[in-house]
Amino acid sequence: MLKIENLLVKIGQITVEVSDLLVRRGEYMVLLGPSGVGKTLLLYSIVGIVRPVRGKILLDGKDITYEKPEKRNIALVPQNFALFPHMSIYDNIAYGLRVRGVPENVIREKVLEISRMLRIEHVLDRKPSQISAGEAQRAALARALIVRPSVLLLDEPLANLDPETKMRAIELLKLIHRSANLVTLHVTHDICEALLLADKIAYMYEGKVVFVGEPDEFLRTSFARPYVRLLASIDNIINLRERVESR
Repeated sequence: MLKIENLLVKIGQITVEVSDLLVRRGEYMVLLGPSGVGKTLLLYSIVGIVRPVRGKILLDGKDITYEKPEKRNIALVPQNFALFPHMSIYDNIAYGLRVRGVPENVIREKVLEISRMLRIEHVLDRKPSQISAGEAQRAALARALIVRPSVLLLDEPLANLDPETKMRAIELLKLIHRSANLVTLHVTHDICEALLLADKIAYMYEGKVVFVGEPDEFLRTSFARPYVRLLASIDNIINLRERVESR
């Protein structure tokens, strides 16, 4: 369980204030809102890259507000995937285990296992510049998941994918989330992503979380009006969501 209490974070002109936010284990929460409202900054404070001015970040009841990032057991997949360009995909995925001192034979077994699950075993010898955006996304997910995190943070992970690859990625994210029983917090400004993936939507506006609830509840709020106009058909989105969840 990830819980945020009375949090205030500032970087330059961006301020984020979250009085109370709870993401339970096994819950997929989408953090939705316009660009520039501080969604990424909130993720960076949770993972420990940015220190808050005040407040608490609790993981399974433990205060981790000022813990070092490597001590938090939280994985972040940034928007650009941040794969090391000079390393092979194998070495990228293995990196987190190597810095933890895991023996090489165990690392190899785990890298092969997760690469098969994510269907990227054919690119393990390649560099990031030699693979597709969809493969890079799966490699970044593999690197995050191989260390068995308690929390998975995703910063617009589908933003650079074509529509067909994005739908496959949505199905993959659902599968990973269900099988690993993670606390997942996914940042986007795309309403379709939110409706297809979220158990809960947290809506951010002007640096504050102003709504938390189920997708159907969100669609009935005034915050949803600008998004609803972008949807060709709510029914189509609901049908797509049912298809994703049935897999």
